[in-house]
Amino acid sequence: MNDLSLLRKYDVPVPRYTSYPTVPDWNTELFQIEDYRERLLQAFASYKEDGLSLYIHLPFCESLCTYCGCNTRITVNHAVEKPYIEGLLKEWSMYLHILPDRPILKELHLGGGTPTFFSPEHLKLLLEALLKTVVLHPDFEFSFEGHPANTTYAHLKVLRELGFSRVSFGIQDFDPRVQLAINRLQSFEQVCDVTRWSRELGYGSVNFDLIYGLPFQTRKSIEHTIEKVAELMPDRIAFYSYAHVPWKRPGQRAYSEKDLPSAYEKQQLNQFGHRQLLALGYELVGMDHFALPEDELLKAMKNGRLHRNFMGYTTNPGKLLMGLGVSSISDIHLAYAQNVKSVEGYLSQLNAGKLPLFKGHLMTSDDLNTKSKILQVACQKSFKEDALPKQSKKLLDELMADGLLVSKGEGYEISQSGNQFLRNVCALFDPHYHSTTKKERVFSQSV
Repeated sequence: MNDLSLLRKYDVPVPRYTSYPTVPDWNTELFQIEDYRERLLQAFASYKEDGLSLYIHLPFCESLCTYCGCNTRITVNHAVEKPYIEGLLKEWSMYLHILPDRPILKELHLGGGTPTFFSPEHLKLLLEALLKTVVLHPDFEFSFEGHPANTTYAHLKVLRELGFSRVSFGIQDFDPRVQLAINRLQSFEQVCDVTRWSRELGYGSVNFDLIYGLPFQTRKSIEHTIEKVAELMPDRIAFYSYAHVPWKRPGQRAYSEKDLPSAYEKQQLNQFGHRQLLALGYELVGMDHFALPEDELLKAMKNGRLHRNFMGYTTNPGKLLMGLGVSSISDIHLAYAQNVKSVEGYLSQLNAGKLPLFKGHLMTSDDLNTKSKILQVACQKSFKEDALPKQSKKLLDELMADGLLVSKGEGYEISQSGNQFLRNVCALFDPHYHSTTKKERVFSQSV
């Protein structure tokens, strides 16, 4: 079966498996905050020496990017910055009162929204206050997401001085018509500036996010975008598929389906983009992610240290991820928990002295077993034959026949052509995905 035939067959909605169970399959009815607190203490006692990963969600944006699947608040009122930072510090203080010792911080990521919506001064205020309360792991790594149109030299300088070494810029596409349609405007000159500043200031890794399948996108625009990327050669690239869900994201009604590439054209864009990136010397790390050979993410994949969580692929295999801020999700190995999704609800809960959680999932032994198998596929691109559920044998045979898997030793490995379909292979182990309701779901970048 050729590449385009494979894309047609396997281009179906499948989770990105940043968690298992995925959020739609959480057993929220059994979740109680007191149980979560107990499991947090258990997990902290078991894994605190490995270090904590901390995700901070900064939801504000000055304008709506219509492709975006993240939880955002659109405003040009920057007076919202300080009250929100005060809320984040209040939430963190609540967790510090629960934990018996100062956490060892190994990984910190600022996501959004647009973290660079916040002024450098306010980001410094937040981070200095937080860093005073933790012990830094010897191998700590801090990263953030920046919008090329509003990330200033001052942003990059302040964050670098605070220990940040990785930055990710949302590019999506350099074509002006595509940018106008998705309301994501930034010039190539702006991207050049922020990339150059980052490197001059000593950031060790620069990532670009690109998306295929956007309105008015063509093979020529993808080619033009990758040519521009080649001038800057970021260390990592995420090449995501656009999810058109106007019933969930009303901003996507700014254009119609006739403005989008057809399913066949989108498959070609994906295939062409992959070829172009590989030709530039990037290697496919995992789902949607590429890196240059000297990048730590690719090294981690090759030496078995690659991990995956709600922040995506990471070199940190730790089991403690805590999320602060609106809609953020914590993964403490023994449980998941998500914060309320509105800024008002989040701040209201904090002002009432309550953790701002609104749902979660307590992991069972079966959940943990399945999660480890899915992580093995997503990160190591292999699995043992005896790990596969019996009910998946027919699907396994089909993947083998289509050349996505190859038999090796006592198990299977993802083939070169199967690299693009890691989600489909992960789904072999997911009993929820094969339920009768799977066709009703839409899995976007944020799931």
